[in-house]
Amino acid sequence: MGLLKFDGSQLPSVLKFLKSREYQPLESNEKIQKKRLKKLLIHCYENVPYYHDVLVESGVMVGNEVDLTKFSNIPVLTKEIIREHFEDLKSKDTDERKWYLNTSGGSTGEPVKFLQDNVSWDHGMAGKWFFSTFAGKDISDKEVKLWGSERDVLKGSIGFKAKIKNMIFNRVLLNSFRMSESDMREYVKTINKKKPVIIEAYVQSIYELSKFIKNNNLEVYSPPGIITSAGTLYPEYQQLIEEVFGTKVYNRYGSREVGDMACSCEKGEGLHLNLFHQYIEILDDKGEPCKPGEIGQIHVTTLNNYVMPLIRYQIGDMAIPAENEQCSCGRGLPLIKGVVGRQMDVFKTKNGRVVPGEFFIHFIGVVYNKDFISKFQVVQKDYESVVIRLVLRDEIKFGSYKKKIIDSIKDVMGQDCKVEFEFVEDIEPTKSGKYRYTISEVK
Repeated sequence: MGLLKFDGSQLPSVLKFLKSREYQPLESNEKIQKKRLKKLLIHCYENVPYYHDVLVESGVMVGNEVDLTKFSNIPVLTKEIIREHFEDLKSKDTDERKWYLNTSGGSTGEPVKFLQDNVSWDHGMAGKWFFSTFAGKDISDKEVKLWGSERDVLKGSIGFKAKIKNMIFNRVLLNSFRMSESDMREYVKTINKKKPVIIEAYVQSIYELSKFIKNNNLEVYSPPGIITSAGTLYPEYQQLIEEVFGTKVYNRYGSREVGDMACSCEKGEGLHLNLFHQYIEILDDKGEPCKPGEIGQIHVTTLNNYVMPLIRYQIGDMAIPAENEQCSCGRGLPLIKGVVGRQMDVFKTKNGRVVPGEFFIHFIGVVYNKDFISKFQVVQKDYESVVIRLVLRDEIKFGSYKKKIIDSIKDVMGQDCKVEFEFVEDIEPTKSGKYRYTISEVK
C-alpha cells in the first residue's frame, strides 16, 4: 500500500473511503452516488460529443442543470454503438488524462475496445479489495489466485511484472489454463503450504479442482474464505466447493469494461453493489425496471471513468433484483438477488418463456450425470432446436440416461423441440478463461 501512495495512486484513499461508508445508512450512500452521477453527466454534456445532444434530447440536461428523473430516457449503450461511435465517445480532454486501451472479455461475441483512465482503475481495484474484506482479507494477507494466465501457456512464464506484483500483494498464482491431474495435485500442495487467508478463483476452475480433490480423497487446507468470479456460481458448485474446502464461498461479479460490481457477504442474502463506482439498472425487454424475482438485463453506468464514460451500457449479463433492498448484515450497500449468466446463455421459447442456464447445469451436469459426462455445452440453434456437445467418459452409461435428458429438455423447451447430440474430444474455454455451458443463437 505504501508503494501505491508513493506512486500517486488514489487506491489507498478510495479503499479507506469505502470502508468508512460500509455501514453508513443506505440513503446517505445513495446521495453520494447521485452526486457522482450528476457530476459525470455534466462532464459528458460538456466534453463527450456523443452525449452532448443525447443528454439534451433525453431531457436530462436542462441548461446547466441535471434532471435525474429523466435518466431512463437516455438511449441504451450497446457494444455495436461503442464500435460505431468510438471516437465520439471519447472525452475531449483525453490528452490531459492518464488512460489506457482495454477490451471486453468477449464471452458474448467479438470483444469491444474502450478507454479507461487511471482514476477509474484505482476505484475499480479499491472496490475489488473492498469486496475481499468481506471474506476477512486485509491487503497484505496471503492469497492464492486460481486464475487464467495466457502468457504462462504461450511463453512458459507469467512475466517479470506479474511476478513483482504477486510478490507485493503476497499472492501465489495458479494457472487455471493448465489444469491436468498433475497440475491440480501440485495446486493442492501449494494451497496446503501457503495456507492463504483467501483463495480467489474462476468459478469453473475452483469447481473442477474441488471435484478432483473429492474424487481423489485429498486433504486440502481450509482458508477463511473463497472468492469466486468470472462465471456464475451455481448452487451445486457452491455446495461442493464449500464441502471440499470447509469454508464459506463469496460470489463476486464484475467485468473488464466496468470493474467489480457486486459481491455476496457472510449472510449470503444476495450480492452487495458497489454503488460508489457504478450505477446499476436491471431492465426487462421493454426497458422497464424489473420487479424482485424477475430476470432482466444489466445496464451499467460507470461513475469514475471520465475518459470514455459508459452510460446505461448493456453489458450482456442478466440478473434478478432482490426481494429486500438491504441485507441483514447491516451494510449500507444495496442488494441484487444474483446474476444468472450471460444474456446469450439464457434460452427462450417461442412463447417467450425464459429458461436460465441453471436448468441445463442441474439436469445434464448433476441429476443425470453419473460420472459419465466429462464436459458439456448446450447450444440453442432455434426456438425448437437444441444441440448438446458432449465429452464422454462412458458411452454405455450415457445411453441409459439419454432419453431422460431429452425428456427433461422437452419439458421446458416444448415437446416439439428437437434435441441432438454432438460428441467431441474437448470443449475449450474462451480466451478470457470463461467456460460457456450454454449458448443461445436465437436473436
